[in-house]
Order: sequence, then structure tokens, then C-alpha cells
Amino acid sequence: MSLQIASTESRSLLLGAREAIPLLGGYIPVAISFGLIAIQSGFSGWEAVLISTLVYAGASQFLFVAMVASGAPLWFVVLMTLLINARHVVYGPNIAPWLNKNRWWPWLMHGLTDQIFALALVRLPQLEARERMGWYIGASIVAWFSWIGGTALGAVAGKELTQRWPLLGEIMPFALPALFLVLLAPRFASRLWAITLGSTAIVALLFAVSGMKNAGIPIAAVCGALVYYGLSSLVRNKVQRSRGARDG
Repeated sequence: MSLQIASTESRSLLLGAREAIPLLGGYIPVAISFGLIAIQSGFSGWEAVLISTLVYAGASQFLFVAMVASGAPLWFVVLMTLLINARHVVYGPNIAPWLNKNRWWPWLMHGLTDQIFALALVRLPQLEARERMGWYIGASIVAWFSWIGGTALGAVAGKELTQRWPLLGEIMPFALPALFLVLLAPRFASRLWAITLGSTAIVALLFAVSGMKNAGIPIAAVCGALVYYGLSSLVRNKVQRSRGARDG
């Protein structure tokens, strides 16, 4: 029995790792950009890799490096990083019901990125309960190590790569947003998600046009969460009233 459980866990781990491989097309180019920017901002290669290992937060890392390089106070850097990552307050509760309780949760949640969340939200409901945790761990590890590896490559050879292929420097920053959009595209088939994602994009765009890009990220995320839960509550209340009227 224990051998069967171990075999199932191994298969689900490998399945998650395999299904996360397409994410590398978005992770590695942006991680290379981060490694290069970190070096240009005065960080060492080891410091850039350490940030990607411990912070591992995409946009927050770029903001962190830029603010530290500009001499911003530490409390403000921490505050802005936390605001940008506030979207994880929504991510965690949405996938937690699909995963078993585990004492390693604090460490496992370190691997919850935007793309892993979008992929997990689609795949976890399709898997058997005993396969879900292994799948999540496998997918998270592949994504995490690709981000660390891309950062190291950017720190060591990013300058040479962009000098040899200048167009590469223009394309890399768009790889991750494009990948995330592809992962989100199936959600637009749902009216609830279409309204939620549309309102989030509009808020973010308005802040970007106003020159407040960094503030727009956390505020748009919060607005999107409020729209989603507000509309969900309205739908549930409507269904309950309809059932009550039918039963009466």
C-alpha cells in the first residue's frame, strides 16, 4: 500500500513538473532581465540570485532593486513590496480547498506565483485528491528553479546577450505578461471571470496612464477581488431567493 502511495506521489510530482515546463518560456526571459537589471543597479550576482531565491515575486523584485538603488528608506521598500504581493491573500484561499493539509504549507506557499496559481486553478480540480499535492510541488519547483537559473544567467551573461541580440532586450520584459494572458484566456469564457478580469485590467490601465504604475498593481488586484466576491455573493443570493420562492 505504501509503495502504491509513493508511486502515485512520484507520478503526480512528475506530471506537475512536466506541465509547468511551458511556463519557462515566460519565466526565464524575465528572470534574465531581472538579473541584468540587478547588476546594473549595483547588486552583485550572488545578491541577485539570493533575491530571486528568497523574494521570488516578479514585479516586486524589480521594484525592490529600483527603490534600493535610488536610496529609498527600507520601511517604504518593504511596504511597497507587501502591497504588490497583496494579491496572494486572494490566491491562497482559492487553491487551499483543492490541496490536503500539510505541515510544510508555509514553504509550499513560497512557490505560489501568478502563473502557478492560474495553472493550478485549472488543473487541480481535474486531478484526483491524492495527486494534487504532488502536482503542485512538482510545478512549483520547476517554476522556482527556472526563475533562479534565469536570474543567474542574466547576472552573468545578460549584458553580452543583449549586446549580441539587441532585440532580445526589448522582447524579454513582455514574455511573462504574455504567458499570464494565455493562462487567463480560458477564464474569459465565464461571465463572472470576464467581468472581474476586465475591471481589474481597466483599473490597472487607468493608474498606468496616470503615471502610477506601481500603485496600480495592488489597487487593481484588490478591486478585482472585490468585484469577484461581490458578484459571487449577488449570484448566490439570487439563487437562494429563487429556490426559496420555488419551495414556498
